[in-house]
Amino acid sequence: MIERIDPWVHNKRVLLLGFGREGQSTWQVLKQLGTCACVDIADQKPAAVDADGARWITGDHYQNCLDDYDVVFKSPGIVLERPIESYRCAILSQAELFFHLFRDQIIGITGTKGKSTTTSLLYHVLKSAGQDCVVMGNIGIPAFDHLEEIGPDTRIVFELSCHQLEYMTVSPHIGVLINIHEEHLDHYGTMEKYVAAKHRIFRNQGSDDILVCNVQCLPEPGECPSRLIRVGTNCPNADVNVDNCGENGTFVDYGGRRYRIPETEIRLLGQHNYFDIAVVYAVCGLLGIGEAAFTEGLKSYEPLPHRLQYLGQRDGVKYYDDSISTICATTIQALKTLTDADTVLIGGMDRGIDYGELIQFLSGCPVPHIVLMEATGRRIYEEIGRDYPEFAGRDRLILADHLEEAVRAARSVTRPGHSCVLSPAAASYGIFRNFEERGEAFSRYVFE
Repeated sequence: MIERIDPWVHNKRVLLLGFGREGQSTWQVLKQLGTCACVDIADQKPAAVDADGARWITGDHYQNCLDDYDVVFKSPGIVLERPIESYRCAILSQAELFFHLFRDQIIGITGTKGKSTTTSLLYHVLKSAGQDCVVMGNIGIPAFDHLEEIGPDTRIVFELSCHQLEYMTVSPHIGVLINIHEEHLDHYGTMEKYVAAKHRIFRNQGSDDILVCNVQCLPEPGECPSRLIRVGTNCPNADVNVDNCGENGTFVDYGGRRYRIPETEIRLLGQHNYFDIAVVYAVCGLLGIGEAAFTEGLKSYEPLPHRLQYLGQRDGVKYYDDSISTICATTIQALKTLTDADTVLIGGMDRGIDYGELIQFLSGCPVPHIVLMEATGRRIYEEIGRDYPEFAGRDRLILADHLEEAVRAARSVTRPGHSCVLSPAAASYGIFRNFEERGEAFSRYVFE
């Protein structure tokens, strides 16, 4: 199967721009293929992984060499220093090339939040139903690692980040756009540019393709060339409607059917997760998965860690890790879901997003203790003092420098029989390597 890559790189000078997980995956495939004129590596950091025979370009000016090559494979985390059209070389990515090879078999999933849950849930349901399928992409599995597993009938569930989509010239047969919230403005500068990156999930679709899209971020009329399936909550005009009936349960209405989510028999918590379930239900309907098989897969699904994950109890307090939360909306959802929350920990790296929505929610939210930490925590604290004189219960605000201090404060004030949740509404970069490390640190501080 790797031979299908050959026309793109045969006798070409190839550069791997970035040598993390995806760059190393590309290296292994290209070396096995053995038809490139050369395969070199450019990364800001010095060589940390053995790549025998490669020339390494490192340091602050590591991107100056791109036009010395015919083909550049860019890792998603690398930000180009110039507009892509200004380079003489062809700039590709694993996702781009993989989509050119298999786009008709791909269900591509993106969104600001919920894409990993939706991706892993869809894959789990399909696999449980006996489907030939693979999962890959931004969920942490490089596409090239699965090349040899792809058959003509394999369904490919592919999670896509905005960075993977940013320069894509091909879209999946079935695209899923879960939501768009203010995020990554430190990279894109404006919401318009961020939205444009996300919209590449459907930009290059055709009339035979499908876009499953949240009604809150629908394309403008005429903007989407494919068949549009709209998903909403308490939105009867949507094609897929999540009908929240309170104590009577939550239902998904789609295609003339009314499906009751078995809330007490599944491990996914909260209305935001029920929306993701509705999206997966719709996609499974498109792929011919019956209701019984869908329910069986849904019941056996184990949620991903750091997503409102229950960690256990200490001193009668229940602790939840929602470290994946990097925007206001997800922290709001966490507090709506955990109705017994006594303490919430908020804050992290400041990327300049607007916290007005979260501040307004916290003002009316009954949570007794709000621990604000790191740069964004201090900014929220200062904005409340300066711009929100009507904020209810300022005595609930507790300032902490870092997560460890925040956990100590939480342990001292949270009442037994209630919950404490880390839901930062901020990125972890510059403080931790990623949200996973932040969640692990939270658990360690709680239970050590």
